[in-house]
Parts: sequence; C-alpha cells; structure tokens
Amino acid sequence: MSTREVELQSTVGGLTAKGKLHTLSVWFILALRLMIGLAFLQSGVDKVLSGEFSASGYLQNAPPANGSPVADLFVSMGNTPWFVDFVNIAVPWGEVLIGLGVLLGAMTRLAAFFGAFMMLLFYLGNWDVAHGYINGDFAYMLVFLSVAAFGAGRIFGLDRYIESYEIDGQPLVERYPWTRYVLG
Repeated sequence: MSTREVELQSTVGGLTAKGKLHTLSVWFILALRLMIGLAFLQSGVDKVLSGEFSASGYLQNAPPANGSPVADLFVSMGNTPWFVDFVNIAVPWGEVLIGLGVLLGAMTRLAAFFGAFMMLLFYLGNWDVAHGYINGDFAYMLVFLSVAAFGAGRIFGLDRYIESYEIDGQPLVERYPWTRYVLG
C-alpha cells in the first residue's frame, strides 16, 4: 500500500490556505459520498413509497413554532397551493434523484449543490439553536459541499467516465469546460 501526502493550496479573496492531504483521505471522501447518497436515497424512497408526504402543515406550522428567522417566508410558501403541490413532488423525488446522483457518482457536483440547497432550507425550517447553531441539517449541508468540492464523483463513480467521454477526439470536459461544474 502506497501512501503519501498531497499538498493543497487555494486562494479566495486574497487569502491563501495551504495544507497537506493524506492519500488515504480518498477513502473517507468516498465514504462521505456513499453515506450522504444512501441517506438521501432512503429518505426519498420512503417518502415516495408511502405516498403520504405533504409539506403544507410543516411549512405553515414548524418554522413559526421554532422561531425560524424566515418563518414568514415558509408560512407564505405553505399558503400558496401551487407551491405546496410543487414541494410535495420536489422533496421526495429530489431526495431520490440527489441520492442516486451522489451514490452513483453521476453529475455529482450538481446533485450535491441541490442537496446542500435542500439542507439549507431544512436547516432554516427546522431552526433550533438551543444547543448552538450547528445541527444535523447543517452538518449534512457541509457534507454535500465537501463531496462537491472534492470531486467525489471521480472516486469509483460514473463522473470519472463521463468526463473522459470523447467528442470528436476531445474529452467532454475539455470540449465543454462548463461541465466541470456539474460533474466531478
């Protein structure tokens, strides 16, 4: 088994962060991807198969009851019938598609972005800061963002193959650089 450290460096807003990543970290990145993908897939499949998912009561009642800073927005969404109908489809099927994308490593960054966005909404809707601002919803959001940042779909995932697919003798990501934002 060969192990070594890989140096990382990133500059954002004039601030440069440097570090070393052990090569065994790739297995933990894979584990994060598989864990969050399976969790979302299971949650979505449970909602789809039960056929009883309804966001209306939650949107109208939970955020105001827990003191969410965006409670009025959630109540407004819950009082808009077409939006509730949309959410009743988007949440269960979104969880299924996000879970599948992340689990299979296909369009991983796109799936992880929508997973992080969904977790941000859950975080705001499930607002409870009695034990601090960090809860499970926030942690899941960070896992999704980490999966996207590390390009975890390239580790035993379909994105590795999709990115190298050739069009007129040129790899997909070279021919269409924007695909790097959805694959990986």
